[in-house]
Amino acid sequence: MDQQREYSEKLKQELANYDEVEAVHDLPGIFHYWSNKYLLPKLQSFGLESLEDFFLSYISLRVTETSPANCEIVSLGAGNCDFEVGLAAELTRRGILRFHFRCVEINDAMLQRGAQLAKEKGIASRFSFEKCDLNTWVPAAPFDIALAYHSLHHVVGLESLFDAVVSGLTKGGVFLINDMIGRNGHMRWPEALPAVTAFWKELPRRYKYNHQLKRFEDEFVNWDCSLEGFEGIRAQDIMPELLKRFQFEFFLGFANVIDIFIDRSFGPNFDANNKLDRNFIDRVHETDEALLKSGQIKPTHMLAALKVSGAQLKAYQNLTPQFCTRWP
Repeated sequence: MDQQREYSEKLKQELANYDEVEAVHDLPGIFHYWSNKYLLPKLQSFGLESLEDFFLSYISLRVTETSPANCEIVSLGAGNCDFEVGLAAELTRRGILRFHFRCVEINDAMLQRGAQLAKEKGIASRFSFEKCDLNTWVPAAPFDIALAYHSLHHVVGLESLFDAVVSGLTKGGVFLINDMIGRNGHMRWPEALPAVTAFWKELPRRYKYNHQLKRFEDEFVNWDCSLEGFEGIRAQDIMPELLKRFQFEFFLGFANVIDIFIDRSFGPNFDANNKLDRNFIDRVHETDEALLKSGQIKPTHMLAALKVSGAQLKAYQNLTPQFCTRWP
Protein backbone atom coordinates (compact mmCIF):
# COMPACT_ATOMS: atom_id res chain seq x y z
CA MET A 1 0.00 0.00 0.00
CA ASP A 2 1.48 3.39 -0.99
CA GLN A 3 1.92 6.12 1.64
CA GLN A 4 -1.00 8.27 0.51
CA ARG A 5 -3.41 5.35 0.48
CA GLU A 6 -2.16 4.14 3.87
CA TYR A 7 -2.64 7.63 5.31
CA SER A 8 -6.16 7.84 3.88
CA GLU A 9 -7.09 4.49 5.42
CA LYS A 10 -5.72 5.51 8.81
CA LEU A 11 -7.56 8.82 8.60
CA LYS A 12 -10.85 7.01 8.00
CA GLN A 13 -10.16 4.82 11.05
CA GLU A 14 -9.28 7.87 13.16
CA LEU A 15 -12.44 9.74 12.21
CA ALA A 16 -14.58 6.67 12.84
CA ASN A 17 -12.93 6.13 16.23
CA TYR A 18 -14.01 9.57 17.45
CA ASP A 19 -17.21 10.37 15.55
CA GLU A 20 -19.41 9.19 18.42
CA VAL A 21 -17.03 9.82 21.35
CA GLU A 22 -18.42 12.58 23.53
CA ALA A 23 -16.16 12.03 26.58
CA VAL A 24 -12.64 11.92 25.19
CA HIS A 25 -10.85 12.62 28.45
CA ASP A 26 -12.68 10.20 30.79
CA LEU A 27 -10.33 8.14 32.98
CA PRO A 28 -10.94 5.44 35.62
CA GLY A 29 -11.19 6.17 39.32
CA ILE A 30 -7.79 4.68 40.10
CA PHE A 31 -6.19 7.27 37.80
CA HIS A 32 -7.70 10.06 39.88
CA TYR A 33 -6.49 8.40 43.08
CA TRP A 34 -2.96 8.35 41.66
CA SER A 35 -3.06 11.84 40.15
CA ASN A 36 -4.46 13.47 43.30
CA LYS A 37 -1.89 11.75 45.52
CA TYR A 38 1.20 12.05 43.32
CA LEU A 39 0.73 14.40 40.36
CA LEU A 40 -1.14 17.18 42.15
CA PRO A 41 1.66 17.81 44.71
CA LYS A 42 4.10 18.28 41.82
CA LEU A 43 1.80 20.89 40.31
CA GLN A 44 1.39 22.54 43.70
CA SER A 45 5.16 22.86 44.00
CA PHE A 46 4.87 25.36 41.13
CA GLY A 47 1.92 27.15 42.73
CA LEU A 48 -0.65 25.40 40.53
CA GLU A 49 -3.83 23.73 41.77
CA SER A 50 -4.66 21.64 38.70
CA LEU A 51 -3.75 20.97 35.08
CA GLU A 52 -6.43 23.49 34.10
CA ASP A 53 -4.84 26.07 36.40
CA PHE A 54 -1.63 25.77 34.39
CA PHE A 55 -3.42 26.81 31.19
CA LEU A 56 -5.51 29.45 32.92
CA SER A 57 -2.46 31.11 34.48
CA TYR A 58 -0.62 31.38 31.16
CA ILE A 59 -3.69 32.64 29.31
CA SER A 60 -4.43 35.22 32.03
CA LEU A 61 -0.86 36.50 31.88
CA ARG A 62 -0.89 36.71 28.10
CA VAL A 63 -4.23 38.59 28.15
CA THR A 64 -2.53 41.22 30.29
CA GLU A 65 0.48 41.36 27.95
CA THR A 66 -1.66 41.77 24.81
CA SER A 67 -3.74 44.65 26.21
CA PRO A 68 -5.84 46.23 24.80
CA ALA A 69 -6.28 43.67 21.98
CA ASN A 70 -7.86 40.24 22.35
CA CYS A 71 -5.54 37.36 23.22
CA GLU A 72 -5.82 35.00 20.25
CA ILE A 73 -5.62 31.31 21.25
CA VAL A 74 -5.33 28.56 18.66
CA SER A 75 -6.24 25.09 19.93
CA LEU A 76 -4.62 22.41 17.78
CA GLY A 77 -6.68 19.24 17.55
CA ALA A 78 -9.44 20.58 19.77
CA GLY A 79 -11.69 17.50 19.51
CA ASN A 80 -15.04 18.18 21.15
CA CYS A 81 -13.66 21.52 22.42
CA ASP A 82 -14.91 20.72 25.92
CA PHE A 83 -11.55 21.56 27.49
CA GLU A 84 -11.41 24.89 25.68
CA VAL A 85 -15.01 25.76 26.57
CA GLY A 86 -14.23 24.94 30.19
CA LEU A 87 -11.25 27.28 30.16
CA ALA A 88 -13.28 30.04 28.50
CA ALA A 89 -16.10 29.69 31.02
CA GLU A 90 -13.67 29.95 33.93
CA LEU A 91 -11.85 32.93 32.43
CA THR A 92 -15.19 34.66 31.95
CA ARG A 93 -16.18 33.87 35.53
CA ARG A 94 -12.95 35.51 36.69
CA GLY A 95 -13.73 38.64 34.67
CA ILE A 96 -11.02 37.95 32.09
CA LEU A 97 -12.77 38.74 28.83
CA ARG A 98 -10.24 39.76 26.18
CA PHE A 99 -9.61 36.40 24.56
CA HIS A 100 -10.74 34.39 21.55
CA PHE A 101 -10.35 30.66 20.87
CA ARG A 102 -9.81 29.32 17.33
CA CYS A 103 -10.44 25.59 17.53
CA VAL A 104 -8.74 23.56 14.79
CA GLU A 105 -9.94 19.98 14.31
CA ILE A 106 -10.27 17.55 11.40
CA ASN A 107 -13.38 15.78 12.74
CA ASP A 108 -16.46 17.78 11.78
CA ALA A 109 -18.74 15.88 14.19
CA MET A 110 -16.52 16.87 17.11
CA LEU A 111 -16.36 20.51 16.01
CA GLN A 112 -20.15 20.62 15.84
CA ARG A 113 -20.34 19.30 19.40
CA GLY A 114 -17.88 22.01 20.45
CA ALA A 115 -19.89 24.76 18.79
CA GLN A 116 -23.07 23.53 20.46
CA LEU A 117 -21.38 23.38 23.87
CA ALA A 118 -20.04 26.93 23.54
CA LYS A 119 -23.54 28.09 22.60
CA GLU A 120 -25.07 26.31 25.60
CA LYS A 121 -22.55 27.99 27.91
CA GLY A 122 -23.35 31.41 26.45
CA ILE A 123 -19.82 32.03 25.18
CA ALA A 124 -20.16 31.23 21.48
CA SER A 125 -18.90 34.72 20.55
CA ARG A 126 -15.52 33.84 22.02
CA PHE A 127 -15.04 30.90 19.63
CA SER A 128 -14.46 30.17 15.98
CA PHE A 129 -14.04 26.72 14.49
CA GLU A 130 -11.81 25.53 11.67
CA LYS A 131 -12.01 22.10 10.09
CA CYS A 132 -8.46 21.25 9.07
CA ASP A 133 -5.90 18.44 9.07
CA LEU A 134 -3.09 19.44 11.45
CA ASN A 135 -0.62 17.71 9.16
CA THR A 136 -1.18 20.41 6.54
CA TRP A 137 -2.35 23.31 8.73
CA VAL A 138 -1.12 26.81 7.90
CA PRO A 139 -2.14 29.61 10.30
CA ALA A 140 -4.47 32.12 8.70
CA ALA A 141 -3.48 34.85 11.16
CA PRO A 142 -1.00 35.38 14.03
CA PHE A 143 -1.87 34.09 17.49
CA ASP A 144 -0.63 34.72 21.02
CA ILE A 145 -1.04 31.20 22.35
CA ALA A 146 -1.01 27.78 20.72
CA LEU A 147 -2.61 25.06 22.79
CA ALA A 148 -2.26 21.30 22.32
CA TYR A 149 -4.20 19.14 24.76
CA HIS A 150 -3.51 15.46 24.05
CA SER A 151 -3.50 16.03 20.32
CA LEU A 152 0.15 15.99 19.21
CA HIS A 153 0.48 12.23 19.59
CA HIS A 154 -2.08 11.89 16.75
CA VAL A 155 -0.02 13.97 14.30
CA VAL A 156 2.15 12.47 11.56
CA GLY A 157 3.55 15.78 10.27
CA LEU A 158 5.03 17.07 13.51
CA GLU A 159 7.76 18.99 11.73
CA SER A 160 5.40 21.03 9.55
CA LEU A 161 2.99 21.62 12.44
CA PHE A 162 5.72 22.87 14.78
CA ASP A 163 7.12 25.08 12.00
CA ALA A 164 3.63 26.53 11.57
CA VAL A 165 3.41 27.29 15.29
CA VAL A 166 6.79 29.02 15.16
CA SER A 167 5.68 31.13 12.20
CA GLY A 168 2.31 32.02 13.71
CA LEU A 169 3.23 32.94 17.28
CA THR A 170 3.35 36.64 18.07
CA LYS A 171 6.39 38.06 19.86
CA GLY A 172 6.44 36.66 23.38
CA GLY A 173 3.77 34.10 22.45
CA VAL A 174 3.66 30.72 24.14
CA PHE A 175 2.97 27.12 23.11
CA LEU A 176 1.11 25.24 25.88
CA ILE A 177 1.12 21.43 25.78
CA ASN A 178 -0.30 18.54 27.77
CA ASP A 179 0.54 15.37 25.86
CA MET A 180 2.03 11.88 25.57
CA ILE A 181 5.75 11.64 24.78
CA GLY A 182 6.51 7.94 25.20
CA ARG A 183 7.24 5.31 22.58
CA ASN A 184 5.21 5.28 19.36
CA GLY A 185 1.85 3.55 19.73
CA HIS A 186 2.12 4.08 23.52
CA MET A 187 4.27 0.97 23.77
CA ARG A 188 6.85 0.60 26.56
CA TRP A 189 10.49 0.95 25.61
CA PRO A 190 12.60 -2.17 26.41
CA GLU A 191 14.10 -0.60 29.55
CA ALA A 192 10.64 -0.16 31.12
CA LEU A 193 9.33 -3.64 30.35
CA PRO A 194 11.07 -5.53 33.22
CA ALA A 195 9.29 -3.39 35.84
CA VAL A 196 5.94 -3.67 34.06
CA THR A 197 6.12 -7.45 33.69
CA ALA A 198 7.31 -7.93 37.28
CA PHE A 199 4.24 -6.13 38.63
CA TRP A 200 2.03 -7.86 36.05
CA LYS A 201 3.01 -11.27 37.40
CA GLU A 202 1.79 -10.28 40.87
CA LEU A 203 -1.75 -9.59 39.69
CA PRO A 204 -4.64 -12.06 39.87
CA ARG A 205 -6.27 -12.71 36.49
CA ARG A 206 -9.24 -10.44 37.16
CA TYR A 207 -6.91 -7.44 36.93
CA LYS A 208 -5.69 -8.43 33.47
CA TYR A 209 -8.81 -7.70 31.46
CA ASN A 210 -8.18 -5.13 28.75
CA HIS A 211 -11.32 -2.96 28.64
CA GLN A 212 -10.37 -1.29 25.36
CA LEU A 213 -9.48 -4.45 23.44
CA LYS A 214 -12.04 -6.54 25.36
CA ARG A 215 -9.75 -9.47 26.17
CA PHE A 216 -7.74 -10.99 29.02
CA GLU A 217 -3.96 -10.69 28.79
CA ASP A 218 -2.45 -13.35 31.05
CA GLU A 219 0.97 -12.23 29.82
CA PHE A 220 1.53 -8.51 29.39
CA VAL A 221 1.18 -7.53 25.72
CA ASN A 222 3.25 -4.53 24.64
CA TRP A 223 0.45 -3.36 22.35
CA ASP A 224 1.03 -0.88 19.53
CA CYS A 225 -1.98 1.48 19.58
CA SER A 226 -1.00 3.08 16.27
CA LEU A 227 -1.96 -0.01 14.26
CA GLU A 228 -5.40 1.54 13.76
CA GLY A 229 -5.78 5.27 13.28
CA PHE A 230 -3.15 7.68 14.56
CA GLU A 231 -3.05 6.90 18.28
CA GLY A 232 0.52 7.56 19.42
CA ILE A 233 1.68 7.53 15.80
CA ARG A 234 4.83 9.62 16.43
CA ALA A 235 4.75 10.19 20.18
CA GLN A 236 8.47 9.47 20.59
CA ASP A 237 9.37 12.25 18.14
CA ILE A 238 7.51 15.04 19.91
CA MET A 239 10.27 15.98 22.35
CA PRO A 240 13.18 15.85 19.87
CA GLU A 241 11.29 17.96 17.34
CA LEU A 242 10.23 20.52 19.96
CA LEU A 243 13.79 20.86 21.24
CA LYS A 244 14.95 21.70 17.72
CA ARG A 245 12.58 24.67 17.46
CA PHE A 246 11.59 25.97 20.90
CA GLN A 247 12.90 26.91 24.31
CA PHE A 248 11.10 25.37 27.28
CA GLU A 249 9.85 27.84 29.88
CA PHE A 250 8.04 25.21 31.97
CA PHE A 251 8.40 21.44 31.91
CA LEU A 252 6.87 18.71 34.04
CA GLY A 253 7.61 15.18 32.82
CA PHE A 254 5.87 12.34 34.62
CA ALA A 255 4.78 8.68 34.59
CA ASN A 256 5.83 5.61 32.64
CA VAL A 257 5.40 2.18 34.26
CA ILE A 258 2.37 3.39 36.21
CA ASP A 259 0.51 4.17 32.95
CA ILE A 260 -0.32 0.53 32.35
CA PHE A 261 -2.17 0.15 35.62
CA ILE A 262 -4.17 3.39 35.78
CA ASP A 263 -5.17 4.09 32.17
CA ARG A 264 -8.31 3.11 30.25
CA SER A 265 -7.28 -0.44 29.36
CA PHE A 266 -6.53 -1.93 32.79
CA GLY A 267 -7.27 0.93 35.19
CA PRO A 268 -10.98 0.02 35.49
CA ASN A 269 -9.92 -3.30 37.08
CA PHE A 270 -8.66 -1.45 40.14
CA ASP A 271 -10.91 -0.07 42.87
CA ALA A 272 -9.78 3.26 44.30
CA ASN A 273 -11.73 2.43 47.47
CA ASN A 274 -9.86 -0.85 47.98
CA LYS A 275 -6.81 -0.54 50.25
CA LEU A 276 -4.97 -3.45 48.61
CA ASP A 277 -5.46 -1.91 45.17
CA ARG A 278 -4.24 1.47 46.40
CA ASN A 279 -1.20 -0.14 48.03
CA PHE A 280 -0.33 -1.86 44.76
CA ILE A 281 -0.57 1.43 42.84
CA ASP A 282 1.56 3.11 45.50
CA ARG A 283 4.30 0.51 45.03
CA VAL A 284 4.22 0.80 41.24
CA HIS A 285 4.47 4.58 41.53
CA GLU A 286 7.42 4.37 43.93
CA THR A 287 9.32 2.14 41.49
CA ASP A 288 8.35 4.37 38.57
CA GLU A 289 9.61 7.51 40.31
CA ALA A 290 12.95 5.95 41.22
CA LEU A 291 13.54 4.80 37.65
CA LEU A 292 12.54 8.18 36.22
CA LYS A 293 14.74 10.22 38.54
CA SER A 294 17.72 7.96 37.85
CA GLY A 295 17.24 8.35 34.12
CA GLN A 296 16.83 4.61 33.55
CA ILE A 297 13.44 5.28 31.96
CA LYS A 298 11.91 8.45 30.51
CA PRO A 299 8.52 10.08 31.17
CA THR A 300 5.61 9.26 28.90
CA HIS A 301 3.69 12.47 29.71
CA MET A 302 4.53 16.13 29.78
CA LEU A 303 3.02 19.44 30.73
CA ALA A 304 4.97 22.24 29.11
CA ALA A 305 5.13 25.88 28.09
CA LEU A 306 7.48 26.79 25.25
CA LYS A 307 8.62 29.97 23.53
CA VAL A 308 10.54 30.62 20.37
CA SER A 309 13.11 32.62 22.37
CA GLY A 310 13.70 34.30 25.71
CA ALA A 311 12.49 31.44 27.93
CA GLN A 312 13.89 30.71 31.39
CA LEU A 313 13.24 27.10 32.36
CA LYS A 314 11.27 25.92 35.38
CA ALA A 315 11.38 22.12 35.76
CA TYR A 316 10.57 19.58 38.46
CA GLN A 317 13.74 18.54 40.31
CA ASN A 318 16.28 17.05 37.88
CA LEU A 319 13.69 16.19 35.23
CA THR A 320 14.59 18.78 32.59
CA PRO A 321 13.42 18.46 28.98
CA GLN A 322 16.86 17.29 27.88
CA PHE A 323 17.12 14.73 30.69
CA CYS A 324 13.64 13.40 29.89
CA THR A 325 14.11 13.04 26.14
CA ARG A 326 14.75 9.54 24.84
CA TRP A 327 16.39 9.87 21.47
CA PRO A 328 15.16 6.87 19.41
